[in-house]
Amino acid sequence: MIWRKPVDLHVLNHTPEYMGSYLDIRFTEITENTLTATMPVTPKVHQPYGILHGGASVVLAETVGSYASSLVADTDLFMVVGMEVNANHLKPVASGMVRAVCSPLHLGNKTHVWDIRIYNDTGQLTCVSRLTVAVIEKRPF
Repeated sequence: MIWRKPVDLHVLNHTPEYMGSYLDIRFTEITENTLTATMPVTPKVHQPYGILHGGASVVLAETVGSYASSLVADTDLFMVVGMEVNANHLKPVASGMVRAVCSPLHLGNKTHVWDIRIYNDTGQLTCVSRLTVAVIEKRPF
């Protein structure tokens, strides 16, 4: 298991307001080495053509990956911040729910790299994203 501490999905889903809460992102599953979250595809996250905006997919990917890093790092001493995120949008989604499954590619002392795959309601891959996270000493900004 990669998680440093026990994980309670209820706690993850009741974090004070943050970007993901505006898009109704919900954590739904945790396994030994994956964290999964969902996001409803509604007009709130559409682009002008009536399909899921790529930026919303990236928010979903960065949200699930950043939370995963926070569950791996020693957050008493360190904080995790996104360094780089990329995404390949493979299939449009007009409605329903998308599901992001996050798994580690690299878990180092100073960086984490996550593979995030986003699927539609029928299990088709719609987006592939990679997130690199910096693990830095905790400090005020």
